[in-house]
Parts: sequence; C-alpha cells; structure tokens
Amino acid sequence: MLPQKLSNGICSLNQGCDRLALSCIMDIDEKGRVIGHRIAETVINVDRRMSYTNVQKILDRSDEAVVQEYQDFIPMFELMQELAGILRDKRMTRGSIDFDFPESKITLDPKGKPIDVAEYERNNAHRIIEEFMLAANQTVAEDYYWQELPFVYRTHEAPDSEKILQLGIFINNFGYTIKTGAEDEIHPKELQKLISKVEGTPEEGLISRLTLRSMKQAKYSAYSSMHFGLSTRYYCHFTSPIRRYPDLQIHRIIKETLHNKFTTRRFSHYDAILPKVAEQSSKMERRAEEVEREVCKLKKAEYMRRRIGEVHEGIISGVTNWGIYVELPNTIEGMVHVSILPGDYYYYDEKTYSMVGERTGRTFKLGEKAKIRVKDVDMMLK
Repeated sequence: MLPQKLSNGICSLNQGCDRLALSCIMDIDEKGRVIGHRIAETVINVDRRMSYTNVQKILDRSDEAVVQEYQDFIPMFELMQELAGILRDKRMTRGSIDFDFPESKITLDPKGKPIDVAEYERNNAHRIIEEFMLAANQTVAEDYYWQELPFVYRTHEAPDSEKILQLGIFINNFGYTIKTGAEDEIHPKELQKLISKVEGTPEEGLISRLTLRSMKQAKYSAYSSMHFGLSTRYYCHFTSPIRRYPDLQIHRIIKETLHNKFTTRRFSHYDAILPKVAEQSSKMERRAEEVEREVCKLKKAEYMRRRIGEVHEGIISGVTNWGIYVELPNTIEGMVHVSILPGDYYYYDEKTYSMVGERTGRTFKLGEKAKIRVKDVDMMLK
C-alpha cells in the first residue's frame, strides 16, 4: 500500500476533486456480455463520496433519512444492483466458485491494543463493487492478450487430482459427492455445487476450508492461462494500483500503449522483466498474507488474554485426535483439549468426525453449539 498521505490524498477519489484515472469503460448487455469497451486515461470528479453502509441502507430502504439525502442517486444504485446480479449469475453459470468465509475486523486503540474483534460485515454494496471489478479485470486481460503485448496476468491452475481424490473421500462421510472426469480432472462447477450444498449445514465451515485447501494458490504470471476459481480464460489485477504492484505495472504498460510509446525496445524490455516481476509479486503476496494471518492471530490472543474466566457460546469448528476447536461469533477460535472435556474419557471417531465419550456415549460434533470458559492464552503460540 502506498503511504496513507498518498493513498488517502492525491491518489484517492475524494468528493468534488478532479482526479486523473485510468478507466475501463464497458458496455454490458442484459445477458451480462461485454459488447464494447474502452480503456482510457480519464478525469474523474466524484459527486458524492459514499460508504458501503449507506448504499446498503438505500438498497434495502432501511434508513429514511439516508434515502432522502441521496434521493437523486437511487435510480443509479438500483441499476448497479441489477447489473451486478446479472454479472454474478453469468459468472456462476460458467462455474465460478465463491468462498464466503467470515473475515475478522480488529479494532485497536491508539497504542495498538485490541479493544474489539468482530466479524467484518459484507453486504450487497460490497458485492456490487466486486462484480464490477471482476468484469474490468477480465476485460483488460482479454484486450491485452489479443494485442499480444507483454503483460502481467492473474492465473489459477486446476487442483491436483490426488487432492481432489482425498476431498472426495472425505466429503463422502457426510453424504456428498463430486464428479470427476478422465484422470480425476474436475470442473470448477463441481466445487461450486459442493459449496452451495453445504451452505447452512453444521459441516459448512470445515468442508469449505478443505475445498479451498485442495485448490492451488492463485499467482501472477507473464503468460495467460485458465483461472480455475473464476472459471475464466482471461484475468488480471488492474483495479488497485495504489495497493498492489502488479496493477501498477499493468497501468504503466497500458499508458505506454495509449501514448504510442510501446516501441520494439519497450516490448523487449517488458518481455525480459515480466516473468521475474510476476514471480516476485507472487512471492511478496504470500509473505504479506502470512504476516497478516500471524498478526490477526496475535491480536486475537491479546484480546482474549483480558477475558480469562469469561464464559462464551460458540460453534464446534473442528474435531481432532487431541481435542475440539470452538469458534466464537466474533471469529476467534480456541482449542478444548481432549483431557479436559467434561464427565468422561473421550476418543476421536474418524467415521463421524466427532469426540465420543467412552462410558456415556456423549458426543461433540462439528457445527454443534458449545459453551466454553476462557482458561488460558499462549501468546507465543498465538
């Protein structure tokens, strides 16, 4: 991310200010097909700076004062919602996979101490922007693929057949199946159908996470190939040049093309550097994700350290040989060791993925509610 003074200042679309931008302007028909597009340098002057929360209030008419304040913009928001729905339906028809895991929102005080941890609210307003960004990213990638110019693509390989086989065996225990083709190849639509089937079930979290783990990680590449998760042939990251380097690299290439500066010498330059740029960007992305995960775990542990002795209700999110995992509504997960499960000696039953009391037969199963008391926090292990 660029420094905050830049990203929130001259590089941000602030209300009433002229801002230089690079735009992908698309004509989309009623079936969600991009029937025409133009990539151009533009000047954007934002009429009103909106929040996702207020847009959602307008769409569901839940706040009359907000609706009145933005009355002139309501037809546009409704059209945006209609178009986003058409784009999503088209995407789902071709087999795009949506993982909708709850994300954590951690609030810190001025000294960096966590004062609140909650599930990050994601609403239809977020989904509208996501669909528009996906459409722009695909359109730009396809445009530059057919121009046969050096470019940075976002690719996602099909899963290994062995991992899909293991996933198939695992979900069989819950009564689900997935169809595979020759040599255990799988179409993304099969995984999409599986995610839809488990939605709202006790095993949803576990199966969704295992499905995600069975897939390969997306990466940047100088060569266009299938994006398995989105089920599309062309994809890139174009929409966030203030926070992702590959997008910034793409903007440089596009601008040189628009200004007729893409000479044979520049072609050779990009052709030589982009494989390394893509590799380095992928490597840095992995590192950033790992740091983010570790920081979140650390702050969650720090938050719970001040809640030792408190009683909370959560959902059993995992069962293993050594105990059960319970996730609280605020996304924090903790472990209950098998040795302190109440009233019996418990063993792990592989067939039912549950803890079973040897004497009483009492079980602890995935998805069940569980009341826990916070006993201890290990800051080293997070």
